[in-house]
Amino acid sequence: MEASTRREGQVAIVTGASSGIGRALALRLGDEGYRVGLIARRRDLLEAVAGAIISGGGTAAAAVSDVGDRAALHAAIAELEAWLGPVEVLVANAGYGAPTRLNPLNTAEVEETFRVNLLGVIYSIEAVLPGMLKRRRGHVLGVSSLAADKGLPGESAYCASKAAVNVYLEGLRIALRSRGVVVTTVCPGFVQTPMAPMDAAATPFVMSADAAARRIARLIARRRGGVVRFPWRMALLMSLIARLPDAIVARLVRVESDPHPAEAERPR
Repeated sequence: MEASTRREGQVAIVTGASSGIGRALALRLGDEGYRVGLIARRRDLLEAVAGAIISGGGTAAAAVSDVGDRAALHAAIAELEAWLGPVEVLVANAGYGAPTRLNPLNTAEVEETFRVNLLGVIYSIEAVLPGMLKRRRGHVLGVSSLAADKGLPGESAYCASKAAVNVYLEGLRIALRSRGVVVTTVCPGFVQTPMAPMDAAATPFVMSADAAARRIARLIARRRGGVVRFPWRMALLMSLIARLPDAIVARLVRVESDPHPAEAERPR
């Protein structure tokens, strides 16, 4: 790692750090010299990530929490700040998704989707923003999805939750533009992970978690705000799909009558 790209001593917290993009990004940030705070629900996987960072000569601390539990999440972030120091970078990455069923509506899973994907982002920001505003410096990144572009059949709740994240972060970004806090909305497409294999035919332009993490790490290094969509071909495809008539989308996207929860990561 070139010295010019290192961020020795700066604290970065990553939620959803036990697997997927979160794990890959946490490892990369640790390699770049950040003191990395890790949050997720699965203690064994979380501690394995922390151990890998420490074994590589970095600094890391882990705190187990469900991002949708406001009190528990705030306590976890306070614990990490006590160990590592004030948070310079927050990556609100934790996500959840379940297919939207029709008969009956799976309302409990819809509520869980919004609780994790939207409220989890808001709770995470709530915990670190006062300190960032006081210091007049900080970087908040929310990992959304290209799925926010269109309400896709069978994925209504997931798409809607990510669209809500985009709009929330947009307003926050505008409000904070003169306060020293950078806000970035990260919209990846399909992301492949070893634990969540994908069918390439059904997931166009799928990318690895490491590739997504590299892109996000560059955004952090450059303190780039705004909305970032990748990979560009999938971003272009989603922008086109968003403009298609419903009848065409219905023919393009086939939905099982009673879909099973997908194990793969959706377009984030």
